[in-house]
Amino acid sequence: MSETPHAVADRAAVDGLLRCWIRETGVERPADGVLRLELPSSGTAVEAPVAYWSPVGWHRFGPARLRSGAPASATVLAALLGAEAAGGDPASVADLTGRVSDSVRRVAEFVRLRSASPGDPAGTTAFLAGEQALLTGHPLHPTPKSREGLTEGEAARYSPEARGRFPLHWFAADPSVVREDSSLARPARELLAPFAEDAAGPPGTVLVPAHPWQARDVVHRPPVRALLDAGLLHDLGPAGPDWSPTSSVRTLYRADAPVMLKFSLGLRITNSRRENLRAELLRGLAVDRLLSAGLDRALRAAHPGFAIVRDPAWLAVDPPEGHRERTGLDVVVRANPFCAGSATQAVCVAGLVAPRPDLPDGRSWLARIVHRLAEATGRPVERTGEEWFVRYAERVVAPVLWLYATYGLGLEAHQQNTLVVLDADGRPVGGRYRDNQGYYFSPSRSHALYGWTPGVGRDLGTYVADEVIDERLAYYVGVNNLLGVAGALGSQGLADETRLLRHADAFLAGMTAAHGDRLRPAALLRDEPVLRCKANLLTRVRGMDELTGPLEAQSVYVDIPNPIAEVRK
Repeated sequence: MSETPHAVADRAAVDGLLRCWIRETGVERPADGVLRLELPSSGTAVEAPVAYWSPVGWHRFGPARLRSGAPASATVLAALLGAEAAGGDPASVADLTGRVSDSVRRVAEFVRLRSASPGDPAGTTAFLAGEQALLTGHPLHPTPKSREGLTEGEAARYSPEARGRFPLHWFAADPSVVREDSSLARPARELLAPFAEDAAGPPGTVLVPAHPWQARDVVHRPPVRALLDAGLLHDLGPAGPDWSPTSSVRTLYRADAPVMLKFSLGLRITNSRRENLRAELLRGLAVDRLLSAGLDRALRAAHPGFAIVRDPAWLAVDPPEGHRERTGLDVVVRANPFCAGSATQAVCVAGLVAPRPDLPDGRSWLARIVHRLAEATGRPVERTGEEWFVRYAERVVAPVLWLYATYGLGLEAHQQNTLVVLDADGRPVGGRYRDNQGYYFSPSRSHALYGWTPGVGRDLGTYVADEVIDERLAYYVGVNNLLGVAGALGSQGLADETRLLRHADAFLAGMTAAHGDRLRPAALLRDEPVLRCKANLLTRVRGMDELTGPLEAQSVYVDIPNPIAEVRK
């Protein structure tokens, strides 16, 4: 690697900031191949040569400079763009700049650590390799690896990018303050207890696992302190074997365990503090029961290669009477279909398409697959990339759209929540969705589910107007996922992006023909001149937490030109 880890991280952050600004403020493609951003609030401008201009926003740039000719580092650029976006509010500018700096520092450390030992360690499953592959983060987020509250040592231990491993931290709780539910033959407490191995609390208490960072944090919270002081909760410390963090940081995985565990984590990761809300625990289990009642059979009959990763149990510690703050001690028990020895090679899409600056060639996992397929078949790389994209749309995106059209169940299937199942050669043969936060129930169509579970979705926090679901799916499934994969292929020289957009248009036309008015997101993606798109920079500048507040107002959305409609002109 010719660049230093910090230079790699800074360049990735600058590109991300420029992409965000272009998308969120409507900057058009420069005719002369040089991006120029006038920044009147600061009385300066930023220039950067365009290395690749992407119709879907996955642009690449050369070194950015100020009008004076001085280099524009990510921190400098964040301050300048923050001043424009925040209307001069110094607190917002300082917050954005600090988070960008934090993200850059962490990416640099990840690149340094991984470059020192390239390649996946022996015994790493394909699933875990994909979870650990996203070193530079979301390409259209200003602070993709910001993790406020982690020390350097904690980041090395708890981050998937650093291949962290650690045991769980255990508490013992009086049954009177424990809440749980399970769709399995055993209650959640019995599913979890074996992972504690020799740890034991007072007789009659319930063993409660926690992420070790969360365990350190929650003992200072008033409700947890009150439980400890009253003898209703006991801190047992770390115990049991090591677990590995997945791409969300707070969901932990072991190749030899039948379940994964999703914990609360009071860190601000990107835009939000990642703590489980009770509605999310209930939602995941409700969907698991819905799948068991018949939805899973219907889904597999229509799309045999696609499935939803289930959340069949949860356990939580309630605060004592008189305390309203959450304890932060709760855990989702998630099924683990990706154990060692599993024949299913399922890989996080975000990790699959991410560049790999820790490897000598810097190429993504997807780039290596496409080049290998092209060499094996004797077909051009760009044609091979197109074929991969078409299969991806049919095997991964189509089932998500079918679920919404047929049953009114929307999945927030962005790239990090979506897994692509690959065959031995790396071609898409199916997909998986995982996330108990991202289920939407349509008031007009989810009654199709009531034969299995009467009234499902009405009391789970995401029973919202069809127009809101249509907008969210058009963004998450369309712009972020389908078009994001097109952008990844195009920006990495694996396919012609315009041809990919034509393939996307044909795919969506087929879905619309099959489902008509029941699939409004597909029609939006094909026909509307502009699309509603999440604005990660503006959301960050305004200090919004995407997990709180009304669903309709958790993030900033802006209008962007529709690249599919453009390519059809």
